[in-house]
Formats: sequence, structure tokens, C-alpha cells
Amino acid sequence: MPNKEIIHSQILIEVKNRINNLKLILGEMFDAASGNDAKSSAGDKHETGVAMAQLEQEKLTNQINELLKLQENLQKINPTIVQSKIGLGSLVETNNGWYYFSVGIGTITIENEVIFALNPKAPIGELLIGKTKGDKVQFNGKTTEILSVQ
Repeated sequence: MPNKEIIHSQILIEVKNRINNLKLILGEMFDAASGNDAKSSAGDKHETGVAMAQLEQEKLTNQINELLKLQENLQKINPTIVQSKIGLGSLVETNNGWYYFSVGIGTITIENEVIFALNPKAPIGELLIGKTKGDKVQFNGKTTEILSVQ
């Protein structure tokens, strides 16, 4: 059985790594832009390229801000609390796999178990919130049975 505290820590590390990677890319883009301040003789093509680079920088900045919000939300979860009903911070074993109700970053593998880091507001999350061991829900034509809740 996977350890909830380890899962929580691993997800936090994953989010931090994603933030750092995007910041590195953004920094490289700013460095490239600052070394290219002289106006090109191509005129309009240069201005178009600069505008596209600025849009890409804005996109990366928005992604970083979203990840910072995820990181903040993760830090509010106390993984040591054991719950009997599914809610934020729950580690849930189902017949279809493991779910950690935290932030939606996809799957991580810990102790040879694949755990799906799930936002409680995701469609399957909304179905499972408030449920307990033994409850069943229907999602995408499949029956999901809750085997354990931590």
C-alpha cells in the first residue's frame, strides 16, 4: 500500500520541478531577446518575431502562475490526516487504481504503484467526493468500487 505522505511529497516535488523548468526556459527566452535588441533590416518580419516571442513568454508566465497556485494548494493539504470519507487529501484505492485527491497533475509511480493525482473538481473526483469504502460509482461506462480510503 502506497504511503500518503510520500505521495504528497513526490507530487510537491513534481510541481516544483515543473515550475523550475518553465522558469529556466523563460529565462533563456529573456536572455535571447535581450541579445537581439537591434532592429533587423527585415523590419516587419523582425517585429512579428518579437511579438511571437512575447506571446510565448506570456504563455510560460501564465503556466508558471498556474503551477504556483497548485503548489500553494498542495501546501494546504495535511497528508497525515486519515479520512473515512473521500475529500481533499484522501488517498483512495479503487478497483480501477489509486487516486490521490490533491491537484490534477496526472500519474506518478511510487513503490511500483501508479497513483493518479486528481483534482477533486475533475469529473471522476466529483463523483467520488464524500463516498466511503464499499461505495460504487459509474463513470464512462465503468463501475468504480472504493476499496479503501485514507
